[in-house]
Amino acid sequence: MKLSLCTISFRHQLIDLKDIAFWARDTGFHGIELWGVHARNQLPLAIHNAQWMAAQGLSVPMISDYLPLHDQSTLRRLTLNLCQQAKTWGAWKLRTFAGQIASADATAEDRCTVAAGLREACKMAEDHGLKLLIETHPGTLADTLASTCDLLDAVDHPALAVNFDVLHVWEGGDDPIKARRILAPYIAHYHLKNISRREDLGIFAPANVYAASGRRDAMVSLFSGAYDYAPILQDLVRDTHCEASLEWFGDAVFQTLRSDLHRIRSMAQVQRLETKAAG
Repeated sequence: MKLSLCTISFRHQLIDLKDIAFWARDTGFHGIELWGVHARNQLPLAIHNAQWMAAQGLSVPMISDYLPLHDQSTLRRLTLNLCQQAKTWGAWKLRTFAGQIASADATAEDRCTVAAGLREACKMAEDHGLKLLIETHPGTLADTLASTCDLLDAVDHPALAVNFDVLHVWEGGDDPIKARRILAPYIAHYHLKNISRREDLGIFAPANVYAASGRRDAMVSLFSGAYDYAPILQDLVRDTHCEASLEWFGDAVFQTLRSDLHRIRSMAQVQRLETKAAG
């Protein structure tokens, strides 16, 4: 299992990307998931690219952004820019949301618009050798397992994949372990985060997350929240091809990311020892 941190964790802090990269390297992360606005606004210096990241022993597996699926002309321009950013950083995955309407509220026309926009963006991503990932997320057409499957079928493009946000799948009322088995052919990345109580899931709403003064109190480390990550992580840490990001939005960024990373590494080490002993 390869783990990245997300630069969105530092959205309200004045920390240089180089310093984040040095810390990620020294802490033991494999990579850095770049928030789209961060990728676009780095100074055009040679140090900010895939080669420099690789020299630190890091990769940029994914750039996470928000494409306007309802506006074809703007969609093409922004998708092309995102593809170019991916080339600069050596990323092979682009993350977006499946529209801005919950599946329960979406009309047939809404679904067609989102599917058409995703199909167009997928064509551009494929032309650049990239995958376009839709995130399992509330308030979108990927907010439940059933709706996500319907959307994948509607788009029907080989460049389309899924960013499997475990907590949001649970929030949508589905069992993440069962949903993972069903979506397995499409999953290309995982987002991992947790919450103190199910009743507090609304704290991850974009309006709160992106607000500098938003609530952070219900955001907790991966292993101390309402969702029990142990069962699904036991499967993920066995998969050497699995790529995931610790998506932390709360305070104490460095401490929390370091702690969760080390807990996952310890879990993987225990599994390796148990497998060796059994063999």
